[in-house]
Amino acid sequence: MADKRIGSGFDAFRSRGFASYWGALVSTGFAVQIQTVAVGWQVYEMTRDPLDLGLVGLSQFLPALLLLVVTGTVADRFPRRAIMAGCLFLMAVVALGLMLLTRDATPHVGLIFALMALFGMARAFYNPARQSIVPNLVPPEHLSGAVAVNSTANQVATICGPVAGGLLYVINPGVAFGASLALFGLSAALVATIPRLPQRIAQGRATLETLSAGFRYIWREKVVLGAISLDLFAVLLGGATALLPIYASDVLDIGPTGLGVLRAAPAVGALLMAFYLIRRPLEDHAGRIMLAAVAAFGVFTLVFALSETLWISVLALALTGAADMISMYVRGTLIQLWTPDDVRGRVNAVNQVFIGASNELGAFRAGASAALFGPVAAVVIGGAGTLAVAALWRRWFPQLAAIRLLDDPAAPGRSVKRG
Repeated sequence: MADKRIGSGFDAFRSRGFASYWGALVSTGFAVQIQTVAVGWQVYEMTRDPLDLGLVGLSQFLPALLLLVVTGTVADRFPRRAIMAGCLFLMAVVALGLMLLTRDATPHVGLIFALMALFGMARAFYNPARQSIVPNLVPPEHLSGAVAVNSTANQVATICGPVAGGLLYVINPGVAFGASLALFGLSAALVATIPRLPQRIAQGRATLETLSAGFRYIWREKVVLGAISLDLFAVLLGGATALLPIYASDVLDIGPTGLGVLRAAPAVGALLMAFYLIRRPLEDHAGRIMLAAVAAFGVFTLVFALSETLWISVLALALTGAADMISMYVRGTLIQLWTPDDVRGRVNAVNQVFIGASNELGAFRAGASAALFGPVAAVVIGGAGTLAVAALWRRWFPQLAAIRLLDDPAAPGRSVKRG
């Protein structure tokens, strides 16, 4: 057990600039969720092809994959605050483009994919900087709490954003994209108010060795490798988010507003779990709890896949969100604490590609599977695959299962006690 309890997650707000950072996360989260619901419904309404829903995800993932060695290096060599502000401006430009496309009665779906690829490029640079800046904002002893508090920002947006997106889309698609445009602009303004931060800038000329430092560090640190790859394969197989428009339209028959409810359900569960973790942080057996949470994610995905009753579907999605929140909380804290500041951007860039693979590439996997086998079978296969991943990772990464405490900030980069 730890010698002392972890402080409340709200202690992070004592750090100068953290409130602006958190506000930007909320605003950006709302913008992304509104835009995601609007794009998903618009594309499915235009083509009625589940594969196109997968292509929306793939078009956002590929830029992050292709730019991987660049994005992390940029986050380690330039001020992370400036990177975030510039990327948010580019996201606002994409939202403006989507809004202008709604003026065309029959916009070409290829233009939507192109704009989403540009959006994916902006997020490819934004996410490593966003994640890596947190240890520059708060002291190590507040880091695990900051991870939980930051998750509440995302989950609040994920709860309210999809519902708002569905309602705004019903009013007019252009209104939905206009709201995203305004929110991205607000986020950029908030980031600009964050003060200059101490940051250990990576030195030397950029070479293949320095560009690949994130990969080499992750491969060397088996705890980090296990945590990142666990999320990759679990959500890659088990995620059902891309198929929610089909469930809302064809399985549950609840329309675009109902789609917003389905998309919000996992965030409700995640938010409740995040508040619990803020008040009662994990004090022991964190690795085992993370693996158990991934297995629970698979079980509740199976329940959702087989349900034809709205309240059961919503409850199952909420429980997948709660399980995913536990996994994300442990993984996020491990990666930040075990990684030195001058390589953190490159490690987080790799982590973001893995997350993108689990989300955007997972969306493509789900869409392709649904096109071949039907939506229900596609989600069943994914849930079963997630259960298999949890079992295999417990066997293949015993170091991950052995992690116990998340509250020892004495030596960043080696600060997680093992027992």
